[in-house]
Amino acid sequence: MNDFTLNAEVRSDLGKGASRRLRRLASLVPAVVYGGEKAPESISMLAKEVAKLLENEAAYSHIIELNIGGTKQNVVIKALQRHPAKGHVMHADFVRVVAGQKLTAVVPVHFINEAAPVKKGGEISHVTSEIEVSCLPKDLPEFIEVDLADAEVGTIIHLSDLKAPKGVEFVALAHGDDKAVANVHAPRVAPEATEEGAAE
Repeated sequence: MNDFTLNAEVRSDLGKGASRRLRRLASLVPAVVYGGEKAPESISMLAKEVAKLLENEAAYSHIIELNIGGTKQNVVIKALQRHPAKGHVMHADFVRVVAGQKLTAVVPVHFINEAAPVKKGGEISHVTSEIEVSCLPKDLPEFIEVDLADAEVGTIIHLSDLKAPKGVEFVALAHGDDKAVANVHAPRVAPEATEEGAAE
């Protein structure tokens, strides 16, 4: 199992100006921890530590041990605000994990057997790269697998077509929204037309 830990400090200097100063002068990422029975906490973390943690895709859907000035608590990432151009994290929201209490988290999607529909002449479009799930902390999956082995050209794969891991519920489905996850479509340009164009 990977070890997901982050060190943080409580911050009392709040507001947008303070957040900008943290990012610019101290290379820190401002964040908020909420949920459970405790009040929300405003914290800051070293930007390079956050970047290193997020290099591992599994960190997005794993329980993280957050060490806030010596006090440890388990959390999951709820939301990340990134710089629109540079992509680095500007702000993070964490939710406390309470044993026996359901949590919601966004987990990555892994597509497998993508060669199968391609061999049938199809092209694959990934509609989403992540799915929001609701489950107990112990049931939190690292990723959701989407098997394309039997997908035919013209197939749209929805959330309802996926088998959720035991104890895991897809949040969108629970709200009646059967989102598309991927689709297999015919190539946009027919191969013959491409060859004719090349011959002219």
